Amino acid sequence: HKSEHLSTRQYGRIVDGWVTSIGLDPSAYGTHSMRRTKASLIYRRTGNLRAVQLLLGHTKIESTVRYLGIEVDDALEMAERTEV
Repeated sequence: HKSEHLSTRQYGRIVDGWVTSIGLDPSAYGTHSMRRTKASLIYRRTGNLRAVQLLLGHTKIESTVRYLGIEVDDALEMAERTEV
């Protein structure tokens, strides 16, 4: 395959392999849950909503707020304090 990018299917197979290799049930884990978990951990550890927005590729900060399930007022306050 000449593409430098992974397809969704290829990525899914890799995740299944990782999960299986550590003895967990692959049906309980997926590519989206890993994406969401990573974004949530970055947000919790840094409080940097703008960085999470950029990493997720969201054009609107409100989309990131909804995706993370955080309170809008808290998120907007943090976004205003965060310089890019």
